[in-house]
Amino acid sequence: MKIHLTVGRGEGPTRLAAFDAALRDAGVANYNLICLSSVIPPGSEIVRARYVPQGDEYGHRLYVVMAREDTQAPGTTAWAGLGWTQDPRDGRGLFVELHGAEREDVERRIHATLEAMIPTRPFRYGPIQTEILGVECKDKPVCALVIATYKSEGWDE
Repeated sequence: MKIHLTVGRGEGPTRLAAFDAALRDAGVANYNLICLSSVIPPGSEIVRARYVPQGDEYGHRLYVVMAREDTQAPGTTAWAGLGWTQDPRDGRGLFVELHGAEREDVERRIHATLEAMIPTRPFRYGPIQTEILGVECKDKPVCALVIATYKSEGWDE
């Protein structure tokens, strides 16, 4: 299974509008997002690429792990990040999703969280990887997203 890692930034007159703009930027605005916990199934391959819908999937369910941060205070920043590790033998692994006002803090907490989770499972995980995205608020609300997309399903399936 391919899990696409997509990112988006958005700005708008409200926080919700900024979130919608970030979803459009990431390629997932026309889905009903279903947030998952952070387990990567065996046989998974992480692909860092913008999500591209397959045909007319308007309104479909899209299973995701999502990190989201927004801010509306001029001069502040919003940072969102996913971190992950995978067993190099079969692709199983773990995601963590964190967010905050500073990139270094988000990255530090991603590593600290995964370093605490890895020893609690009986698998050999590989190195920790991250995808972190930020956006600065100038005069309108902004949103930063990092999303791992698992699977899209229609409602008649």
